[in-house]
Amino acid sequence: MNPEVLLFIEDKDAMTTIFNSALSILEFVLVFGVLVFLHEFGHFIVARLSGIEVEEFGFGYPPKMVRLFRWRNTDFTLNWIPFGGFCRMKGESGDDTEPGSFAAARPIKRFFTLLGGPLMNLLLGMILITYIIMRVGAADTSKVLVAGVAQNSPAAVAGLQVNDIIETVNNTPITSMDTLTLMISQNLGKETTLTVLRQDQELKIELTPRENPPQGEGAMGVEISNPTKPVTLLQAVPAAFLTTMDQGYQLIMLPVKLIRGQIEPSNARMVSVVGLYSIYNQVQTTDQQEAAVHPEYAGLNIINLIAILSIALGFTNLLPIPALDGGRILFVLPELLFRKKVRPEFENRVHMIGFSILMILMVVLIINDLINPIKLP
Repeated sequence: MNPEVLLFIEDKDAMTTIFNSALSILEFVLVFGVLVFLHEFGHFIVARLSGIEVEEFGFGYPPKMVRLFRWRNTDFTLNWIPFGGFCRMKGESGDDTEPGSFAAARPIKRFFTLLGGPLMNLLLGMILITYIIMRVGAADTSKVLVAGVAQNSPAAVAGLQVNDIIETVNNTPITSMDTLTLMISQNLGKETTLTVLRQDQELKIELTPRENPPQGEGAMGVEISNPTKPVTLLQAVPAAFLTTMDQGYQLIMLPVKLIRGQIEPSNARMVSVVGLYSIYNQVQTTDQQEAAVHPEYAGLNIINLIAILSIALGFTNLLPIPALDGGRILFVLPELLFRKKVRPEFENRVHMIGFSILMILMVVLIINDLINPIKLP
């Protein structure tokens, strides 16, 4: 091949790689930006409903590019850093007690205003999980599906196929994977009759389960799972709610499990935005590979990751850490419960210290993610 042609091809491949990487980074920035934006929008909505004035609602982070418009004493601005947004409320620092300010609002209104951001993230995560459940369906645990057949196995020789549903074994109804496992274990080395459902047609298949199957294969040589069944919205919403709450529970129990040694420290690693992008990029690659085999599930891995990130963002912000929403809520509780207000100067000082520590931690995490890139299993 002509060296000039070869060089052209290599340059073209390099340009394609650079373009795809830039596109992936842009997608991640937009996705994470939307999560942060919706968080701030949650604060904005509840603040306005509570009668708290919002001086500025920014698309992106300062410096300011341009003021888009003004609505009900709120400047809606477009900022240069295209990463989320912010909601600047009147008297948010506690030094402005004029009517309409955050500091002058009743404790219960401040409480729900601070809660609005995390709740918006949790709601988004729950909506996305609901969509995934409705698109994929729920496992029908009363049926057993053949998910794979090993070559030269008894199942393959007998003609068992992927997607067959095993209904009976020697006329005993199969109502779960455990039932199938038990029935096969009782008939090792014996000729066994299976009734399977294949595309609405019942078939009788005879095979002899192996007593000493090869390593990695079962007695019949099949992989089994539960088929899925359609799910209605009324069924999907409660399941999505439980999934969302379970993620919060796992976050709370993480330190406990680390202390008990139930999980490895490497599996509980904190990540920065660099690490999150690495995870996003790997999931995106996996999603594309799986979509080539199962086009009907295209995009679900990315949607699931966005749901996880949104829920994690919501619950993390509820942690009682200074500078986070949970830390600010913590300072509202004494006034809400005992009508004893914490001095604004003290609260601001605590949040400033907390913010500084978080920024230092973020820098450390970024360096760690650059030196030790995350690799998903």
